[in-house]
Amino acid sequence: MESLNSCPFCSPSEEDIILKNDLCYARFDKYPVNKGHILIIPFRHFDNYFDATKEEKIALIELIDEAKQYLDKNFNPDGYNIGVNVGKTAGQTIMHVHIHIIPRYKGDMDNPRGGVRGVIPEKQKY
Repeated sequence: MESLNSCPFCSPSEEDIILKNDLCYARFDKYPVNKGHILIIPFRHFDNYFDATKEEKIALIELIDEAKQYLDKNFNPDGYNIGVNVGKTAGQTIMHVHIHIIPRYKGDMDNPRGGVRGVIPEKQKY
């Protein structure tokens, strides 16, 4: 696991935080997939979603819902992908758990059928 000193999510600046509750915060992804791409991040440093406490999972879900309202108001997307990468094999690059909320817009790709199944591109289309 990354040390607390090197973790880019452990010491968020107030200007980066767009929403928060007692246990987690939301910020824009610095490398967005689409306009409005938000990350939901627990304040506590741990790497695996499955290690979150029940209270942290509830706080994450509540912030996902708030982020959706924020995105609807400010970006007006046509859909959403919500995902979390758990472990390097699943593509996790920052070892501090975070949930992606990716707004989707009509025409942002030719054929979005299969959605998150696209993590393995040849499995997306069925």
